[in-house]
Amino acid sequence: MTEPEGCATVAEHVVIIGSGPAGWTSAIYTARANLTPLVFEGAITEENRQVGTLPLGQLALTTEVENFPGFPKGDLSHYLRSALDEENHYLADMHHKEGCSGPELMHLMRKQAKNFGTRIETDDIVSVDFTKRPFCLHSSSGQRIEAQSVIVATGARANYLGLPSEDMYKNRGVSACAVCDGALPRFRNKPLVVVGGGDSAVEEADYLSKFGSVVYMIHRRDQLRASKIMADRALANPKINIQWNTEVDEVLGDEASGVTGVRLKSTTGDGKTIELAATGMFVAIGHTPNTRFLEGQLDMTPKKYLTWTVPFRTNTSVEGVFAAGDVADDYYRQAVTAAGSGCMAAIDAERWLASQGL
Repeated sequence: MTEPEGCATVAEHVVIIGSGPAGWTSAIYTARANLTPLVFEGAITEENRQVGTLPLGQLALTTEVENFPGFPKGDLSHYLRSALDEENHYLADMHHKEGCSGPELMHLMRKQAKNFGTRIETDDIVSVDFTKRPFCLHSSSGQRIEAQSVIVATGARANYLGLPSEDMYKNRGVSACAVCDGALPRFRNKPLVVVGGGDSAVEEADYLSKFGSVVYMIHRRDQLRASKIMADRALANPKINIQWNTEVDEVLGDEASGVTGVRLKSTTGDGKTIELAATGMFVAIGHTPNTRFLEGQLDMTPKKYLTWTVPFRTNTSVEGVFAAGDVADDYYRQAVTAAGSGCMAAIDAERWLASQGL
């Protein structure tokens, strides 16, 4: 790829990259501080759809959101119709009176940021130069932007198995977040499946055992990869049933019910398959932070998450660049924690700009 020449002559006060809860909260706070933020929400492309990086973040791929404060169960259709632009009134028509859905919540956040003067580009930032200020950013459409400060809120996408049947039943029984979805009615007192064998998988299975009748852990090997203390926890839990030396061959279901079970195949080469009845499959094989375009520009963890370099602050390794949400959080990964760190990043950016006289 040929490197674009030069950057724009007028530098933005703050550019926000990403459009999940962290990005929109950053935009709301910086807009209210009269910093006229510019948000790059991501491009609408088939590549972004396949890897889960379309505008509005991972929450836009979620159905019910029961744990975001301020949105109790109930009919929000009249509120949605009054709050959103006419082009998004279809969300009110689709509302199922079950509280707020992921797409509804994200459109509301986007609209709130826009109401305060946030400017939005439906485009991807594909490369950056943080070696000098103002910073220079390049977009997939060829835009060149200068920025005095940058908030990175590009999130992290869940890793999935890549099965067509898995994709078919996402949000209809297939999930990558037990804490987000485990308490939903469709999973209560029903058999559930967790795919994976590491600490995260054990944590998911242990959490789901509070709700499901039984939790099947599907693991390719004959022993867990989890730490000993976590492995012991799984083995000691009477509601966790580990299916050793197996992998998911297909997610089973139907249009009316969503997921109804999984078909497993042996990893030992004997060709054996079994079917398990289940109303949910939780994939716990890790997340991939959306940071590839930042490699060589910002310090990252071995798993490629951005590192916060100042305790209890959102500062990155480059002064004037801040990180918010799941792109710097491999532990909580919740909408409310992402929004909270978006607020923090906005305040950090505002105060840093003030300290620079900008």
